[in-house]
Amino acid sequence: MFQTAQSILNRDPAAHTLLEVVLTYPGIRALFWYRIAHFLALRRFFTIANLLSQHAAHTTGITISPQARIGKRLFIDHGVGVVIGATAIIENDVTILHGVTLGARKTNPDVRHPYIKQGAFIGANAQILGHITVGAFSKVGAGAIVLVDVPDKTTAVGNPARIIWENRS
Repeated sequence: MFQTAQSILNRDPAAHTLLEVVLTYPGIRALFWYRIAHFLALRRFFTIANLLSQHAAHTTGITISPQARIGKRLFIDHGVGVVIGATAIIENDVTILHGVTLGARKTNPDVRHPYIKQGAFIGANAQILGHITVGAFSKVGAGAIVLVDVPDKTTAVGNPARIIWENRS
């Protein structure tokens, strides 16, 4: 958790101290409970894992399925309304703003939720739905509804989301 708190302090100009981040940022608390619930879910203690997940959702406004796979240093900024589904995968150093849904569109039991690659930025109230990939260091604009893959180092906006900028370097 220290790495996550330190990365938030580095990325958020509104953060003043490490103690402030740890004590007042709901994303940190949601990730704390998620890590415990995920540990339990991996050991097939699904009921306890889901109860912890519901507790975290009630206290933080952030719903993270215990079965989701989340890398290091995820920054959930503000957080209220964030939903991360069971088969979602989030790599390291991703930023997610409030109201974001990483949700399903089909009932495929294997992989129903998005795969968010390293360094991606997901804007407020974006909806990323289905078994799609948001590429490394890509940006999804606020309010975008993403139904298809977003390549690495691109920016996607709109409903449905479309690519408006691509960094070819």
